[in-house]
Amino acid sequence: MKRCAWPASNLLMQKYHDEEWGVPLHDDRAFFEFLVLDAAQAGLSWLTILNKREGYRRAFDNFDVKKIARYADKKVEKLLADPGIVRNRLKVQSAVTNARAFLNVQEEFGSFDAYIWRFTGGKPIQNAWKQLSELPTRSPESDAMSKELKKRGFSFVGSTICYAFMQAAGLVNDHTIECYRHSQIKRLAGRKR
Repeated sequence: MKRCAWPASNLLMQKYHDEEWGVPLHDDRAFFEFLVLDAAQAGLSWLTILNKREGYRRAFDNFDVKKIARYADKKVEKLLADPGIVRNRLKVQSAVTNARAFLNVQEEFGSFDAYIWRFTGGKPIQNAWKQLSELPTRSPESDAMSKELKKRGFSFVGSTICYAFMQAAGLVNDHTIECYRHSQIKRLAGRKR
């Protein structure tokens, strides 16, 4: 069974690749989780974040956006002492700031799901890369998403982070064409939700 090259032989990365990466999401809690995790990844490896994912779920109330939006300075200080997450003040604070902005989007559009899929016309972008080196780190869609999210008060949402979010949340299918998941994800994307 051939898969994308990036998980290599790491079992945690393989599990993430095989079960989550690129699967089209329509779940606001999961969207918020990926926003927080992709922001946390900035300057780090995805493996580092996957290894801390359970720590993030515990520390951030399983990504309950309403609870996180109410975090006060005392909670932020507690998070900064938690070895189960990336203890970077700007990244931790961005999770709180983004929770508040996320709630505003939900209120305006009914759900974050309804809002975020507008950037790809309501369906996943189907790429056909032959090798890992062809994958971009940003796109016109991630540029537009980044600009719009920043206008709405989000932080740690540069175009590269937005593109990684799009890959994780299935807004784009970046599995290489030889990977067994490429065609599976393409079929998933064709189904009505």
